[in-house]
Amino acid sequence: MNLEFSPEEIAFRDEVRAFIAESYPAQLRGKQDEGDDLTKEDFLSWHRVLAAKGWIAPAWPVEYGGPGWTATQRYIWSEETARADCIRIMPFGITMVGPVIYTFGTAEQKARFLPRILSGEDWWCQGYSEPGAGSDLASLRTRAVLTDDGQHYIVNGQKTWTTMAQHADWGFFLVRTNPDAKQQEGISFLLIDMKTPGITVRPIITLGGEHEVNEVFLEDVKVPVENRIYEENKGWTCAKFLLAHERAGIAGVAASKRGIERIRDIAGTEMDGDRPLLANPFYRRKVAELEMDLTALEFTELRTLANEASGKGSGAEANVLKIKGSEIQQRITELALEAAGHYGAPYFRGFGEGDNEHPIGPDWATRTAPSYFNMRKTTIYGGSNEVQRNIIAKMVLGL
Repeated sequence: MNLEFSPEEIAFRDEVRAFIAESYPAQLRGKQDEGDDLTKEDFLSWHRVLAAKGWIAPAWPVEYGGPGWTATQRYIWSEETARADCIRIMPFGITMVGPVIYTFGTAEQKARFLPRILSGEDWWCQGYSEPGAGSDLASLRTRAVLTDDGQHYIVNGQKTWTTMAQHADWGFFLVRTNPDAKQQEGISFLLIDMKTPGITVRPIITLGGEHEVNEVFLEDVKVPVENRIYEENKGWTCAKFLLAHERAGIAGVAASKRGIERIRDIAGTEMDGDRPLLANPFYRRKVAELEMDLTALEFTELRTLANEASGKGSGAEANVLKIKGSEIQQRITELALEAAGHYGAPYFRGFGEGDNEHPIGPDWATRTAPSYFNMRKTTIYGGSNEVQRNIIAKMVLGL
């Protein structure tokens, strides 16, 4: 594994930096600096810029609209977008369902859905988790029954923790099509138009006060059979493929590096008595341990990229990236909240419409508690870390 960038890769990095500096929407920078909530249009404004450039789907094959980047170029892209504090591209279309469609879908499905994912015309959500079937996803109970003419499924059930479903045009859902088969063998993968009669989306307000996740109820929802990806009762194959992509993306190494930089900046100026917080040996040790763990995770990610570049698939590395990446993200928010101290407590003040009360303390402290609460989820979604450890034990240790 060569850790030095080639001249061509350095030129690519410079091109990326120049493009971001020139093309990143100015209104997004302002919102991020102020800590304002981002709207659907905010996310789409950056999406459209990247789509016009042909850079919206870094990992997609060229024949489906990808830029044809190497694994190293994708790594550089993630580093530079994190360095510039660019907002993330919603993963549900580009990172999750898109690869499932171009890997398992029919020619008609690819032609119908992929261009609209790339352009941002369709906003996607993920219908996986259910009450009582989160990490034990294979025990899901949402049912899909074929109509007598075999042309449609009638879907009934409930999904939960559905991120950004309030904005979604389409959703990809796991449904049970054979209740008598073994759990994994009786599941199908359906694409569902979220405007279909019978779908109800209800908000779940998080501890940080955000409307990010939702409950989705499906009551006699009629879905054309042509919207099923892959074979009936073989949806678990698609689900595992998608989760491998999701878990690798959850690692968020580049964003975490930027997060630690912010922690160092904050702790270097915030005072702990008569000295900067970073001079406190206990706090400094926590930062140093976190940096070491992130460096180890980054090398694991680089090894994974090197395997991809040489034509090898990823094995348990995706599970390792998910476990350590999510834990590091949580630790970053813990250190930020610790730095904020009591100023992190009134996080809910100054954000309501017409509210003339301002948060107490430094501006950066107002988002520390919401971020801390929100990031508790990272060790659960994409398959809980306990489940990931069991997978590693089976795949690597043979237990």
